[in-house]
Amino acid sequence: MSPTKRAAIWMIGAIVSFSSMAIAGRELSAVHDTFEIMMYRSFVGILVVSLVLTATGTWPHVSTRRMGLHVARNVVHFIGQNLWFFAVTVIPLAQVFALEFTQPLWVIVLSPLLLGERLTPVRVAAALIGFIGILIVTRPGATSLNIGILTAALSAVFFALTTISTKKLTHYASIGCIMLWLTVIQAVLGLAASGIDGDIALPTMQTAPFLVLVGLAGLLAHFCITNALAIAPATVVVPIDFARLPTIAVLGMLLYGEPLDLWVLIGAVVIFAGNYINILDASGRLRRRRA
Repeated sequence: MSPTKRAAIWMIGAIVSFSSMAIAGRELSAVHDTFEIMMYRSFVGILVVSLVLTATGTWPHVSTRRMGLHVARNVVHFIGQNLWFFAVTVIPLAQVFALEFTQPLWVIVLSPLLLGERLTPVRVAAALIGFIGILIVTRPGATSLNIGILTAALSAVFFALTTISTKKLTHYASIGCIMLWLTVIQAVLGLAASGIDGDIALPTMQTAPFLVLVGLAGLLAHFCITNALAIAPATVVVPIDFARLPTIAVLGMLLYGEPLDLWVLIGAVVIFAGNYINILDASGRLRRRRA
């Protein structure tokens, strides 16, 4: 089987995982708030990551080095994920996913400030194209900017900060170490945030399967993307990943009666174009360095 086909199989797994997590999050919103969803998701994650570390014998790779960076990374990811879970409960799922695709554009904007990377003319053009896509998706003036759109857009900013901090952490920690502290720190944050009002809803027979699904789907989605990128270049993986937008749009229509908004799809294509221009530029620079 060719690398492209193998990468496509991994990306199908990622698309299924992301879509499952969005649907499960919406189903859980009737009983659990976003903090509780994150708390239970992290408990599931701790169990899974611990089993993997035990099975692979990689517990010695887990350390407390750069714990401050671990905490900072997980605080911004916790905020972003909570914003995302809230957004999936109040606006169409396709709109959430379209705005989530702006994450790489925010990485372009923030990397010069946080990583010292150079902002090239191509990156500027890619970001501008992507932000035009945001305007098409949100259509300020034509539709009201509600809390769901704002939280979905903000979640992409915090996911970009997560990506940047993860890039820094990979110089000091293994993937297993990063994943373990991710689940542990976010479990603590979720428990603290859930308990502020003194009322934490316990899982029920109806919500428990969805909570487990959220925990497993979150880990599996990133595992699938990581494996796809290890097999095939981003120029192949990213277009496949874009298929989760029409996938979730159809699921939203079938499960929740959400209309297929043509403007959301057009805006998402423009956002994708901005991302893809940046990927092509980065791939070209990498080939030139190797040459």
